[in-house]
Amino acid sequence: MLLKTVSRWSVTGQMPLRLILVVPFVMQIFVAVGLTGYLGIRNSQKSINTVVSQLRSETSDRINQQILFYLEKPYLINQTIAAGISEGQIDIKDVKALEHLSWRLVNQNTVSFLQTGTPQGTSVLVERLEEGFIVARTGDADRPNRQSYRLDERGNRAELLETKLFDPRTRPWYKAAVEAGEPSWSNIFLGASGKATLSLSQPIYGETGNLLGVQHSNFRPSRIHEFLKSVKVGLTGQTFIVDRSGNIIASSLIEQPYKIQDEDLEQIPATDIENPVIRATAKAVLERFGSFSIDQSQQLDVVVDGDLQFVQISPIRDEQGIDWFSIVVVPESDFTAEIDANTRTTMLLCLAALVVATVLGIYTAQWIAQPLRRLSQSSEAMADGALDQNVELSNVRELNVLARSFNRMTQQLRGSFTQLEQTNEQLEHRVEERTADLKDTLQELQRTQAQMIQAEKMSSLGQLVAGVAHEINNPVNFIHGNVTHINEYTQNLLELLQLYQTEFPDSTPAIRDKMDEIDLEFLNEDVLKLLTSMQVGTERIRGIVTSLRNFSRLDEAQVKEVDVHEGIESTLLILQHRLKAKVNCPPTTLIRAYGDLPLVECHPGQMNQVFMNILVNALDALEESNTNRTYQAIEANPNQITIRTAVIDAEWVEVAIADNGPGMLEETRQHIFDPFFTTKPVGKGTGMGMSISYQIITEKHGGNLSCCSTVGKGTEFVIQIPVRLSCSNEKILVGTAENS
Repeated sequence: MLLKTVSRWSVTGQMPLRLILVVPFVMQIFVAVGLTGYLGIRNSQKSINTVVSQLRSETSDRINQQILFYLEKPYLINQTIAAGISEGQIDIKDVKALEHLSWRLVNQNTVSFLQTGTPQGTSVLVERLEEGFIVARTGDADRPNRQSYRLDERGNRAELLETKLFDPRTRPWYKAAVEAGEPSWSNIFLGASGKATLSLSQPIYGETGNLLGVQHSNFRPSRIHEFLKSVKVGLTGQTFIVDRSGNIIASSLIEQPYKIQDEDLEQIPATDIENPVIRATAKAVLERFGSFSIDQSQQLDVVVDGDLQFVQISPIRDEQGIDWFSIVVVPESDFTAEIDANTRTTMLLCLAALVVATVLGIYTAQWIAQPLRRLSQSSEAMADGALDQNVELSNVRELNVLARSFNRMTQQLRGSFTQLEQTNEQLEHRVEERTADLKDTLQELQRTQAQMIQAEKMSSLGQLVAGVAHEINNPVNFIHGNVTHINEYTQNLLELLQLYQTEFPDSTPAIRDKMDEIDLEFLNEDVLKLLTSMQVGTERIRGIVTSLRNFSRLDEAQVKEVDVHEGIESTLLILQHRLKAKVNCPPTTLIRAYGDLPLVECHPGQMNQVFMNILVNALDALEESNTNRTYQAIEANPNQITIRTAVIDAEWVEVAIADNGPGMLEETRQHIFDPFFTTKPVGKGTGMGMSISYQIITEKHGGNLSCCSTVGKGTEFVIQIPVRLSCSNEKILVGTAENS
């Protein structure tokens, strides 16, 4: 029908009323839906890039600091022993004293391996074995064989294990330290325990510059590997360490990133590793920078098997020759999976809204245009001389009035023509009786008659056009304003029908057949659901559009005065699906204890982010507490979230959000605002939400964010911020939750 209308319009060049009613309505919905979807996708992508960049940088800094901390221990121990020997505080010739000192340091778990060698061939080695005990290996110039002893809990020799020929002066670590003349790290080699090992050797000189010996300690890269495994980067991110040559040192996923053949250790280049992410990342670094000789941290994007990976490479260097690089790889899919799902849902909802709007527009246009088309056809017929026209009445009041007016007009026209015909007959009789002079009078009367008919037609047509122009807008407003009344009338009719069924349960067979044919029970339920869904659907779309614009506020980066309650309500509307009842859980009770707050000067988008993080944590805690409770137990002690706002004084306001969840231990509460700290299972939380919230409140707004929790009773977060940001440097309040 609509296509035929468009076709007629293209031929005649005139736009039909039905098209005028439908096209603007559908275009408005289409533009609003498309713009909302586009802005949502673009803003989500910007947020992902910001979060991933910050996560890469913070993770890389944490890894570099920890590795340098590991490597600093052997250096400090070597420095301490070498300084004691150089200054005469430690006698390098006293083998037992030196052995006992090394045992004390190893026993304290400061290092796991210490060795001292002298130019005379004397050596003292103390090492913690994987079997759980400590051994000492000593030898001197008079006895070329080195003896290995098992030490007891006091560091005394308890058992002789083996005797083996050994001269420290022939070992690579001794020669390298003497040649370098300063502390230096060796390359990775296969230690006596069969593990990959790094050694740090330092020459010891006397006051006259003579060589007293070489202090040597070992470090196992496996400690770096264990640390990388503990660092969680997103859901499936990974980290690894390479040296300047591009060889793998350690990885969060690969247990042994090197080859061992014939008691020799061979390092594997990152470009030849089996892990596709590491291999592709290493090749991308070489293609972009030419080598791993990078002086400062760099970020780049790598595509692996069609998936985008965010990469950061940062140098790790110390003064003893370590020249490594830490590489953090975070897949984009870790952050976009949920956003893509929400985007698909939003697009489907938008498409459904567009289809519903189009159907309603076509139906409305048909409802309005049909009576007007009948009026138009009758008017054309009257213009052709067919005065016996009668327009059917419409269900629309305004159109019904217009139809009655048209019918009265046709009746008046028919009466006028009847009178004119009678007059014509009388004139004909008079013409026969009168002379030819009367023929001129008759012709004059006929001209007058034609003019009267034409004037009457033009007057009627003018009234019709004016009435149509005046009444077009009223039916549209009438339809819009009576949706609620239609719902109410339908409910009344259904209640009356149910009352009939109750008062007259024994219906006739014809009525029962008709009830079965139309499925009355389903009709009773579905009619109200259909009307409610039409009304709630439009209100929900408007509410969601208004709430997302008010919550994200990504275009409002500047400080402005806002209503805190509006931000809280927008956040609650977005989380409404988590507050509703579920199959195995009653709804969460929400208590609002709002005070009379003034407008607060703040960053609106960041404040809404804080509300979102706290409310999501509260809902997660309540859902966790429900896992071990039955539906009846939850219903007896329902989940509850309380939001309280109050004015502290003329310059400060307070927002408190509390839940009746399981609470948390004091040691957990003390770390709740630490970066990367989380109590959620692996893959569910990054540990950054509360840390970012604390930074927003304390640094961005000069306020205070505190947490008070009792095990078994719940948790409360208290936000205190100044009404004006200029007041934040004058007064910082201590949270009432901590004082309670």
